[in-house]
Amino acid sequence: MKKIIYIILILITFSYFLNNKESLLIPSDSIRFRIIANSNSNIDQNTKLKIKQDLQKNFFPLLENAKTKEETKNIIKENESVIKKTLNSYNIPYTINYGSNYFPQKEYKGITYEDGDYESLVISLGEAKGNNWWCVMYPPLCMLESNSDKYEDVEYKFYIEEVLSKLTS
Repeated sequence: MKKIIYIILILITFSYFLNNKESLLIPSDSIRFRIIANSNSNIDQNTKLKIKQDLQKNFFPLLENAKTKEETKNIIKENESVIKKTLNSYNIPYTINYGSNYFPQKEYKGITYEDGDYESLVISLGEAKGNNWWCVMYPPLCMLESNSDKYEDVEYKFYIEEVLSKLTS
């Protein structure tokens, strides 16, 4: 009887975590990063991706050793000139906003990230009417993506799922 109660509790807990995946993947104290393209034209979308690649090469390494959200925030503010230098090389109008910014709902690798206002660095290119690219600067999930040759795909495992499979096998 005790085993059945444990299995029921594990199933309830497992169900809760399955329904709250976002909180497991992006903590509430995160700092997001977003680049919004001028439009959805091929040229504007390619420009957005080139800027993303340049920032991954020139700016993201500055964040690699940040251990806290506050450190990350300070590095972003102290190195805005690096971001501006990268953007100025494209000779297009842009705005940079650090603070609470709106993010639309997004589905990525089977996870739905809810829309809402999040602490973030947002770069808007031109009229900012195109599709966007975003990631998480703190914790440094952008760095995992930009260093994808150093890392395999991140695989998220649920402890409860592992325990449950051991109990039922």
